[in-house]
Amino acid sequence: MSNSSTKPTVIFWVISVIALLWNIMGVIAYLSQAYITDEALALLPEAEQAWYNNVPAWVTAAFAIAVFAGTLGSIALLLRKKWAVTLFIMSLVGVVVQSIYSFFIQNYVEITGEKAIMPTVVILIALFLVWYSNKLSKHRILI
Repeated sequence: MSNSSTKPTVIFWVISVIALLWNIMGVIAYLSQAYITDEALALLPEAEQAWYNNVPAWVTAAFAIAVFAGTLGSIALLLRKKWAVTLFIMSLVGVVVQSIYSFFIQNYVEITGEKAIMPTVVILIALFLVWYSNKLSKHRILI
């Protein structure tokens, strides 16, 4: 079995860079949430303050796994490494766990309309990155 790979296209590089930037934004969002100051928290509506004050540790951990695995997966994608697939799967699991809490368990902030758009986009992008990296692996672009 040869270890040769196929040369990636320009679209591969564009998607990989966008994926990295997207996941870096996720890391920033995670750090902003995990280290929110009391002053910043006090500026939020009461329902959102209650949400931040009552987020279980497992949801925060799922958020951390989602963004850090996604960022590492994006770096692996840029390096054309197969382990990007595993990292993107880990990220998707984190996104799904966090979304289950946000959509079905928490009772502080109603997730409807505009507030449902971003979590839905995050799930769709995580699904796309798993599919895309798996496709690249099968086509021997990731080695």
